Amino acid sequence: MGTNMVVISVVIVYLAVMVLIGYLASRKIQDNEDFLVAGRKMGPWLLAGSLAATEVGGGSTMGVVEKAYGDWGFSAFWYVSAMAVAFIVLAFIAPMLRRAMVKTVPEYFTKRYGKKNGLVTAIIMMLPMVGLTAVQIIASSTILSVMTGWDYALSAFIVTVVVAVYSVMGGMYSVVYTDVVQWLFILVGMALIIPFALNAGGGFTALTANVPEAKWSMTDGTGIWTIIALVIMYIASFTVGQEAVQRYYSAKDEKSARNASIITSIVYAIFAFIPAFIGILMYGMVQNGLIDGTVMANQGANYALPLMAVEVLPSFVVGMLFAALISATMSSASSNLLAAGSIFTNDIYSQYFNKNADDKHLLKMIRWTMFVVCGLSLFIAVANFTDIITLLVFSFTLRAGGAFIPYLVGHFWKRATAAGSMTSLIFGSITVALAENGFLSFGGLDPIYPALVVSAISFIGVSLLTKNKPAEDTENIKDEKTDIVNIQLSKTLK
Repeated sequence: MGTNMVVISVVIVYLAVMVLIGYLASRKIQDNEDFLVAGRKMGPWLLAGSLAATEVGGGSTMGVVEKAYGDWGFSAFWYVSAMAVAFIVLAFIAPMLRRAMVKTVPEYFTKRYGKKNGLVTAIIMMLPMVGLTAVQIIASSTILSVMTGWDYALSAFIVTVVVAVYSVMGGMYSVVYTDVVQWLFILVGMALIIPFALNAGGGFTALTANVPEAKWSMTDGTGIWTIIALVIMYIASFTVGQEAVQRYYSAKDEKSARNASIITSIVYAIFAFIPAFIGILMYGMVQNGLIDGTVMANQGANYALPLMAVEVLPSFVVGMLFAALISATMSSASSNLLAAGSIFTNDIYSQYFNKNADDKHLLKMIRWTMFVVCGLSLFIAVANFTDIITLLVFSFTLRAGGAFIPYLVGHFWKRATAAGSMTSLIFGSITVALAENGFLSFGGLDPIYPALVVSAISFIGVSLLTKNKPAEDTENIKDEKTDIVNIQLSKTLK
């Protein structure tokens, strides 16, 4: 069997296994809650594997290799290390998120601040999901195109269809189980490329002889302010990001949610250095003439990792790596699709278009929404107008800029009001859009800084100036312990 056929065969078998897991998981679905939050039965290890696979996607693999090969050098490892820091912080927040007993972030806003806040949050959360899914399709399509020699647009179409089919079958059950398998592929597949690259380049010393010392800096490439901005962006974005918090909502209890965050942080801290080191090795191979760098120059540095794999790895290992890369991108894409379907159906469709829809109809609507988001993401992926990291950062920042402050603070500040939340959502999001598009510079700061400042000032200021009235169409969120006490009290009175 030819090299190309071996590679394709490995990937096809892998994809078939993912679809099979999705099908088996779909048999667990009994109602809407099973599909969205896996019946709230997930333990810490399953959740950690799912969280790790969800946030490590095209940006954390191919994107980091691209940045390490390019301007960031070895300091590109901070892109993933910042996630590790964020999940340590989330370990303290996760129990509170689990306690809220909601299915989506906008549902929390609806219960806490009223339906208008819930609708605005749903719109703000939905828009980045298209971009986030597109990022993963871009990465997957690049891999498939290099691997098979197929046209990029055709590869993007195939990837989109595969992701859509397996994602809509089993909901959160399917996503979590496939995520755990995919995370194992990511770790093994990415790690395997390093010893083979070193061997092909004549050892570490020979391979890195022409790598400038500056590229080994731990901070110079990214810059300290970018590193801080990444940490802040991840904390804010993951706290309100549906694809992340939906895992916490799925935890069987608060302790499982907290422990899952800690485990994920440790895994990220270890994994972060692998793609950054691969990017440096790739740079050395190009400088030494072992790999023709014209392809990156002509088509973009996001082709760095697939091209390196084809050059230095045995065919079976190439198949393993490509399966790992597709694992990284598909796990993130499926999570984003589920998040988009959850938000639209739970917080827009069932609230404004069909209030009397039963579970069966809502499940159908979730799946249709996921297909529509796939189509929009495919369009963006085929256009391929920007690099992976740029699109990811904008998507993360947009949803965090306005929603983070009212979402987090609203859990423990009783004085927070609906007017304060709405002002924060609108002004914070507008600040992100203006800063990202160059209309306002804010002294050259990353958009996440001014967005959070504007959001906090708006939220606190307006909340203090307005009455703390619960909206007529809302109810205060109660934790599980309060619900249990009320039930026991009711039984006692009877």
